[in-house]
Amino acid sequence: MADGAPRLVEVADGVHAYIQPDGGWCLNNAGVIRTDDGAIVVDTAATERRALRLGESVDRLAAGPRRTVVNTHFHGDHTFGNGVFGPDATVISHAHTRTDMAETGLALTGLWPDVEWGDVEVVLPDVTYSGGMTLHAGGRRVELLHPGPAHTRSDTVVWLPAERVLFTGDVVMPGCTPFVLMGTVRGSLEALERLRALDPVTVVGGHGPLAGPDALDATEEYLRWLGKVAAEGAASGLTALETARTCDLGAFAGLLDAERLVGNLHRARQELDDAELAAPLDVVGVFGEMVAYHGGLPACHA
Repeated sequence: MADGAPRLVEVADGVHAYIQPDGGWCLNNAGVIRTDDGAIVVDTAATERRALRLGESVDRLAAGPRRTVVNTHFHGDHTFGNGVFGPDATVISHAHTRTDMAETGLALTGLWPDVEWGDVEVVLPDVTYSGGMTLHAGGRRVELLHPGPAHTRSDTVVWLPAERVLFTGDVVMPGCTPFVLMGTVRGSLEALERLRALDPVTVVGGHGPLAGPDALDATEEYLRWLGKVAAEGAASGLTALETARTCDLGAFAGLLDAERLVGNLHRARQELDDAELAAPLDVVGVFGEMVAYHGGLPACHA
């Protein structure tokens, strides 16, 4: 484990956040919502070992047999563990998330070939939605909302209105550098406004520690700073990598995985000249620039 074992935190009655420290690459969070006959699980995990551990935690919390898994987006650290919950589990996602999972496959494993991924597989969602979807778990209302393209083109957030608990996926990652290479800066800012309007009390990000609504503000501050840096770099004729190497991170220097700045600048630069949100970019090529910025392959402790 990176900086400690995963831990379960009850954030409301029967609602748990599954936190994997320290929240760096592929060390994502999940959620467990107990129901009358089982559990709703928000995201899974990157490796077989970590997914099995999550599954054991779910089994301890929820005696009933039913398992509903919600994938907040297509990235493997949130989806590779779907199969751990067995063939009878129902997996739900946004429609485009299912498409992107199928097209991307196990590509994430190629970025960190030395990680012990185990027997992971792509288990595609059984149920998809487009605008929104509501799950009724006993007397609990669980809303699946698509806030628009943000971290990816098809993010899902999970909102419990009675408990005012919001599972954001990677739209918000407290303490971590935001990442919009496969998403959009402008769309993320719009999504944050929509999430702020929900008036959450507890925010469970896709990575990082538990937070409150201030995590939405912190993400917005970074993204607005990013847009300014991208515009200044473009005006000076610098590439995204050159811009990253010459800019001062300032208040954001303490965020995990600073190398994401390079990918974020590529996205912000695209949006300076192109109105399309989440337009495809050369992810593998940009990741290579992120490695160069970092001075080697970033650590992945999955």
